[in-house]
Amino acid sequence: MPTDAKKTAKQHSGVSRSQKPSDRRSQKKPAKATRRRPPAKTQLPAAANDGDRIAQLNRCLELALNNMARGLSMFDANQRLIVCNRMYEELYDLPQHLTRPGTTLAELVRNHVKRETGLDNPQERKKQRAWIERHVAALARGETFTHTQHLKSGRIVLVTNKPLEGGGWVDIQEDITERRQAEQKIHWLARHDPLTEIANRLQFHEALDEALRNLAPSQTLALHWIDLDGFKTVNDTLGHPVGDALLKSVAKSLKRAVRKNDIVARLGGDEFAVLQSASRVVRKADAERMAQRLLKEICKPHDLGGQQVSCSASIGIAFAPLHGQTAEQLLKAADLALYKAKAGGKGIAFFYDPDIADDANSRYELQSDLRGALDQNQLELYYQPLVDTENRDVIAFEALLRWHHPLRGMIAPADFIPIAEETGLIVEIGEWALIRACQEAVKWPDTIRVSVNLSPIQFERGNLYQAVVNALRISGLAPHRLELEITEGVLLRDEINTRAILHNLRTLGARIALDDFGTAYASLSYLRSFPFAKIKIDRSFVRDLDVGKRKDCEAIIQAVAGLGKQMQISTVAEGIETLDQAQTVTAAGCNELQGFYFSHPVPGSDVDKVLALCRSKLDQRQYSP
Repeated sequence: MPTDAKKTAKQHSGVSRSQKPSDRRSQKKPAKATRRRPPAKTQLPAAANDGDRIAQLNRCLELALNNMARGLSMFDANQRLIVCNRMYEELYDLPQHLTRPGTTLAELVRNHVKRETGLDNPQERKKQRAWIERHVAALARGETFTHTQHLKSGRIVLVTNKPLEGGGWVDIQEDITERRQAEQKIHWLARHDPLTEIANRLQFHEALDEALRNLAPSQTLALHWIDLDGFKTVNDTLGHPVGDALLKSVAKSLKRAVRKNDIVARLGGDEFAVLQSASRVVRKADAERMAQRLLKEICKPHDLGGQQVSCSASIGIAFAPLHGQTAEQLLKAADLALYKAKAGGKGIAFFYDPDIADDANSRYELQSDLRGALDQNQLELYYQPLVDTENRDVIAFEALLRWHHPLRGMIAPADFIPIAEETGLIVEIGEWALIRACQEAVKWPDTIRVSVNLSPIQFERGNLYQAVVNALRISGLAPHRLELEITEGVLLRDEINTRAILHNLRTLGARIALDDFGTAYASLSYLRSFPFAKIKIDRSFVRDLDVGKRKDCEAIIQAVAGLGKQMQISTVAEGIETLDQAQTVTAAGCNELQGFYFSHPVPGSDVDKVLALCRSKLDQRQYSP
């Protein structure tokens, strides 16, 4: 080796002549620490010459293009394909010969149209040439633009066209199928109820607004506001899954009842709405027929996975423009009509009437005034006696709420109790009534009990057991002298919780009475599941005794009285207004009687007078059978 070569080799080795062997060994250790790692597998070896480097770059470019998540195609100024990647080929399912450089745009367009539409004729090719001319002209002007393609395969492709310097252009194809599907789903969910898959409140409002805007002077439209009757009972007794299934079934029933152009929507909960199309004049008779079809379909038994469930509905109907020219006005009118339908016995349709608005305003004023009624000592308890048919004496007094309004005078419970329950004020009012009734009863003879009515809301929202304990403690009344009356509807709301509370009250010593027995959802199973001390037979059976001397009512009263006797439960006949009624129900076996025949409800201060009056009547023995 030449001297210079040897010198150079030594320099590159990093070892000089003057270094000792031990120094050489010491120099090798750092070399291990700084040794480079072997190249990664994706790293290409260095090219030996320019030709190899170009080939290597081409391979890298091809690798990058074919691994792009988007399609790419590049065209020259003569509208010929320069290059395209694998994603471009896959998106358009191109044959191999159309992916080669030099393929014209016209060939690609022709192939695309033929594959997507099956059209390939001179007229279609003329359209294609016109499209290409517009496309190329826009690129020549330096415009970058996009367009969307909906392919037969179901794919949605967003194409971005961008001109290149010196002529030609590049196209980027992005598969946006999933994005569009997600957007469509979001849009659908925003305007549809996910449970029933019908229009939701938003879409219904949009449709109503549009219908009102396009309403011709000679046209009318009808809005039906629908509310299911007793739906909460279904949820409470059968469970929420059954309730959801019922809502879905009702939605299908409504769709069957309407015409193609009518709109059905779920406004929320168990409330639905139908917009009766204004394609022609909608008269009252048309709306009535529509409402009856809706009620008929809803009332049909619903097969919910093999379980038959029946329900009914109430409908409030309002017309545009007669009852409102805006969506807000029309919905308010229909809502008021629905309230009247509910109050009218449910299961019916009710048309809006301007007088309803006055009633609603009055109701709102009552609601506002009721909030201050307790603080202003406007509430009072009246008492009506219950007489024992065997001992011929007053055995108890039922406490009944009265409201002395400063402007309206005496307001009946039927007018303000529902308001108190809707607002939740019944919890506070109920606690006050318990304390006041117990305080009054302490002053009476020890043989006379006091009966207090309980609202279902008190079981749900208040601490009822503690309220009773407090009333007994404050008044000093013995627990056995307190009767608590519930209706059958109480047991349907939350049966397990309600029964637990009732059992605790019974253990405390209070007596539990079942009021209005024989109405609503009456079931003999209640008498087996809970040891009621008393059954109060609804006054409707007593009232109908005078209607042609109905023997069926008498038979029912006799049957209930006999059942009570067998189960050691006292039976009370309510609504006794005549001597004949008193004689009949006594002969039927009722243990206690209550009604105007003996006394109207009176203030606590008049209880002594009522006691004397009742005893006088009972001493005459004229009511005896």
